[in-house]
Order: sequence, then structure tokens, then C-alpha cells
Amino acid sequence: MLLLKRIYKLSLFILIPAALISAIIEWKLLPVSILIGGTLGLANLKGLVRGVEGLVKMQKTSGVLIFSSFIRLMIIGFILSVLIIEKMINIVGVLAGFTIVFTVVLIEGLRAAREM
Repeated sequence: MLLLKRIYKLSLFILIPAALISAIIEWKLLPVSILIGGTLGLANLKGLVRGVEGLVKMQKTSGVLIFSSFIRLMIIGFILSVLIIEKMINIVGVLAGFTIVFTVVLIEGLRAAREM
């Protein structure tokens, strides 16, 4: 859980300035899109953590884990589809938000692996 909290803090520490800097470039959609992409990435990470914890602790059967993972991905896909169709987000900004979270996860994972 400590690793997850570090990932959240560092992601927010990078996402918020990235959104503020992007507001200078394009005010309308890019900052909000970066924040939405980062938020969805962090929500997906939280779901992955729950799934792995459930698998390790064997609290849930593998069928339930697969179903919950599938539902989580469907919800993320639905949210992104609606926002893209309604032209409420910029896809480049969403990808930037996802990329920031993914990079933070990789960096913190490598750091945690070195400490072990």
C-alpha cells in the first residue's frame, strides 16, 4: 500500500503541473484531458491492485477476478467513448495522462525492486 500511495502522490505531482503548462498551449480541452487520462489511469491501477491482492490472498476465485477486470476495462472504455463522441476531451491529452501514470508506475516499481 505504501508503494501505491507513492505512485498516487508522484502522479498528481506531475499531472497537475502538466495540465497547468498545457493550459498555456491550448486552454479548452488539453488540460482537462490530461487530468481525465491520469485519473482513469490511477483508477485502473487501483483496480489492478485489488485484483492482484485478491489473487495472492485467494479471496476471490479466478473467474470473479477475470470478470471484475473485464467490467473495469469496459467502464473505462465506455467513459472514454462517451467523452470522445461528445468532443469533451482531447485524445492526445488523455494519452498524455495515461503515459504519465504509466511512467510513474514503472519508475516506482523499479525503485521498489532495487530496494528489495
